Amino acid sequence: MIALSRTWRRPATLALLLATVAAATWSVVPDASADQRPEPPARQALGVTTTSAAVTLPPANAVFDYQIGGAYPLPAGVRVVSRDREDAPAAAYTICYVNAFQTQPQETAWWKANHDDLLLRDAAGRYVVDGQWNEILLDISTPDKRARLAGIVGGWIDGCARDGFQAVEPDNMDSYQRSRDRLTRAQALDYVRLLTARADRMSLPVAQKNTVEFGAAGRNAGLDFAVAEECARWTECDRYTDVYGNHVIVIEYTDEAYRTACRTVGDTLSVVRRDVRVSAPGNRRYVYDAC
Repeated sequence: MIALSRTWRRPATLALLLATVAAATWSVVPDASADQRPEPPARQALGVTTTSAAVTLPPANAVFDYQIGGAYPLPAGVRVVSRDREDAPAAAYTICYVNAFQTQPQETAWWKANHDDLLLRDAAGRYVVDGQWNEILLDISTPDKRARLAGIVGGWIDGCARDGFQAVEPDNMDSYQRSRDRLTRAQALDYVRLLTARADRMSLPVAQKNTVEFGAAGRNAGLDFAVAEECARWTECDRYTDVYGNHVIVIEYTDEAYRTACRTVGDTLSVVRRDVRVSAPGNRRYVYDAC
């Protein structure tokens, strides 16, 4: 594997730090005892589908673009796009990217100054860091900490809805796998329930980001569809479709894996080829294709 998390995100920016500080000022702590949602009704093979009268899923097998590295004009034919919460929604179904389980590097000073006890530490008292991205893991180990974190991230989710986004993509659900055994899958799912409950208030469906290990438990925790990085490369796409049907968005970062995805699932799922830094046009690394 290239990375333990197989999760690719844009580098942090100072603007994100400032926006995070602002977002926290209108955070509201949700009810920590959110119940599991019942299974959503069966999805349709094509077109926009709803889990309720108010919550609308992204259309399945629609042309997609992954713009979490910076917004730019939509390529021809794109109907669904994922953008960072600090960018404006597009003239298409737009998913709001939120880093919900780890900090961004330039947010570190704010987190330490305001919520240091919500940053995960090891037995020696050192911060537990995702070394690939230099991000400190958020401490979701107790009900109180999960509720407080969901209050902060819930404020960001509220902001996504107010800005006109139509769904939420919380990243790093698999951070427990990088926690040096300080966090568990069960704790991650409990935290997910708080985030999906908050999103429900704003009528936003929530994506399961990677974390194929959740299986059906992710859907039972209120997740509505999947955003899967490199599922063709790691031969995992069927594990997502077993749970979410064809409401799975696939991002591949190599030509070989992209061709495999197009050949095996491209007729039923949204599949896109991007560069690993999800660059914008004009950057020499920029790569985009869709099938």
